[in-house]
Amino acid sequence: MLKQFIKKYLKNFTYFYRYLRYRIFIVIGLTFMFGLMDGLGLSMFLPLFQIAADREGGTANAPAEDNFLMNFFTIAGIEFTLVNMLILMVVFFAFKGLFYYAKSIYDAKVSRYFLVSTRKNLLEKFSHLSFRYFIKADVGAVQNLMTSEINNLLYAFRDYLIIVQKGVMVIVYMLFAFAMNAEFAILIMIGGLLFNFVFQWIYKFTLAASRKLVSESNDYQGTIIQLVANFKYLKATGFIQDYAKRVARNIESIEAVNYRLGKLGSITGAIREPILIFIVAAVILLQVYVRESPLSTIIVSLLFFYRALTNLTDLQAQYNYFLGKVGTMENVAKFTEEIDENREVTGLTKYESLQQGLTFKDLEFSYGNHRIIKGIDLKISKNETTALVGESGSGKSTLVNIIAGLLDTNNGTYSIDNNQLTSLDRYSFQKKIGYISQETVIFNASIYDNVTLWAEPNEENILRFQEALNRASLTSFVDSLHMGKETELGNNGINLSGGQKQRISIARELFKDVDILILDEATSALDSETEKTIQENIDALKGQFTIIIIAHRLATIRNADKVVLMSDGKIVDHGSFNALKDSSPKFKRMVELQEL
Repeated sequence: MLKQFIKKYLKNFTYFYRYLRYRIFIVIGLTFMFGLMDGLGLSMFLPLFQIAADREGGTANAPAEDNFLMNFFTIAGIEFTLVNMLILMVVFFAFKGLFYYAKSIYDAKVSRYFLVSTRKNLLEKFSHLSFRYFIKADVGAVQNLMTSEINNLLYAFRDYLIIVQKGVMVIVYMLFAFAMNAEFAILIMIGGLLFNFVFQWIYKFTLAASRKLVSESNDYQGTIIQLVANFKYLKATGFIQDYAKRVARNIESIEAVNYRLGKLGSITGAIREPILIFIVAAVILLQVYVRESPLSTIIVSLLFFYRALTNLTDLQAQYNYFLGKVGTMENVAKFTEEIDENREVTGLTKYESLQQGLTFKDLEFSYGNHRIIKGIDLKISKNETTALVGESGSGKSTLVNIIAGLLDTNNGTYSIDNNQLTSLDRYSFQKKIGYISQETVIFNASIYDNVTLWAEPNEENILRFQEALNRASLTSFVDSLHMGKETELGNNGINLSGGQKQRISIARELFKDVDILILDEATSALDSETEKTIQENIDALKGQFTIIIIAHRLATIRNADKVVLMSDGKIVDHGSFNALKDSSPKFKRMVELQEL
């Protein structure tokens, strides 16, 4: 029962409490003290009015109905005089200012903590996300969440912080109102409840628009990613204007939802004050004409009523703004839950270095009901160069992804030396893997940062950097540049040739001091001359690393120690290049087609 109550009525509170813990109660406490000091300061106006009304100008006795103040003065031992009342008023408002300052500073501190911890938490979870889940995820939705949605989540938190603080202020002022005049307090509560019904339909439409906005933003991020990634093709084929129209439709959809949210927010702002004044006027009329109370006795009570109503209407308006961001909260919560459910499983044994080799026994892998790898048995010895060949869809890339620890097998075992991958600390193992693919990875950074991945430029790292350049045949190229190793490479190395990109990729992996070097169609996009040069660089590494090559151009694997021929997820034959050419008609046919 309690869990259901919390889930239904305190869902948003528990959402933020998970991040803030005790801090949210400090915010509430500071807000309460701020409201208490304000209430006590305002309550001093009543004895001031009574003293001013005393024609004799001496002390004045508070009426019997003012039990709250009289009890306070009695307990505190304070004499009921004008000087004492003014001193108390100054003290209370001074403390109000101090608590306001403390509250404001702590609000900023908590907001900063919330944003930093949320971003770090998501980043940590994302870095441990399984590759299997990532390749099926919506990249646009992921990018939107990691950038725009996180900022929107901060705005949602700030809105909720204001809601909590306004709620505390309403409670404080209502307590003072009850202490001053219980009848007024009851009337104001009734008015507030009636006022709340007016907002219910606005809340409903705002929540629906918020969820729609998240969906549209995800689509927009996806189209922008594709526009940037495929700019060259779209530009060269004259399709960029047509694609831009598609993006424009996304923009129009987003702004239509934002306009709807703006209209709903305008409605709350427009009706807030008129309804507030209506309730106050109604309370005054009831008190003066129905209850026949003197107007002078209800002035201070009206101050509390007005402040309570002002904070209540501010709360309702802020809640409407908050609902406009609930879609973001739901999106972040859903993504976080999915990340936790698809967290990469890793072992505890720290990997040091490869001693014997890699072994696969009866290895199987499936995507859903579709079997990709079917009962593979294979051993790759340390410092051996192994080439995987076969038609597209034969399972080569999937097998390499398993070798790199990106995918886990469904059945069978994959062992590194005598340890199964599942028992190893996957991060320490992958730190010893070099990966060079057809789509070279070039960061928008300097040559040094691209090769070292932002390693500290100390003497040791600079020497390792120079050695990596030499082994990748990059030294003369870097020396010819005006900025040398500090030359910025631009977006995806836009100013580099294909061969230069590949050499930088090779240098990066050599700098890492890896055990296993994976080349996934690394030279297939290069011209013949550049391919030959890169191949010579790779051949020079033979015997120094455990090299695994995926290649369609068979000329690049002539010197491999072992060639593994794959078909339909199975190994159909293996051996040296020449031995396989003699023993396998299929491989021989592949060689003949490439005129080798």
